[in-house]
Amino acid sequence: MVNDIRDDDSCPKPVGRSSVFYYGFGHMLNDITAACWFTYLLLFLTEIGLSPRDAAITMLAGQIADGFATVFAGELIDRFGHFKVWHGAGSILAAISFSSVFGGCLPCKILASRSPIIETISYSTSAAIFNVGWAATQVSHMSMVNCISLNSTSRVVMTSCRNAFTMVANLSLYAVALVVFSTTKATTHSDIENQV
Repeated sequence: MVNDIRDDDSCPKPVGRSSVFYYGFGHMLNDITAACWFTYLLLFLTEIGLSPRDAAITMLAGQIADGFATVFAGELIDRFGHFKVWHGAGSILAAISFSSVFGGCLPCKILASRSPIIETISYSTSAAIFNVGWAATQVSHMSMVNCISLNSTSRVVMTSCRNAFTMVANLSLYAVALVVFSTTKATTHSDIENQV
């Protein structure tokens, strides 16, 4: 009985370092926006004048949308594939709606009204759209691992790299926040909204 290892197609080849790096880096927009979302959203909304109740409603609307979108995105991605399309569309939705939340109440500006109801509906809608985009990006990015490599070691390495970039994104956000909060002094409602 001879134990020889053959270079055949039965053992999948590992993924190269650059592919692992790009896979890990490819989720940083989602990671940075999520870190900012969960760390600063409630603080920001109460600082611009929303009541704590309305700020919580906005956060809850986003979380409910995220719960449903994660399930539906997972199911649709499993059925139809096209990971890159889902990832790109989710990233675009997340980027646009994220800037809508932290950029001020657009319907309030259009209607020239500072009504708490309009503000809450506007921010809640943007929060829901953000979380739908975030979920689509998150699920599609995690699903790509199985298509990129059949090698189990490569899958572990890619997931580890992705988690490392998540940590880098979080630390980068906190570093930027430290600099911004220590250098800017906003005192009025419009100052707070305009410094973002």
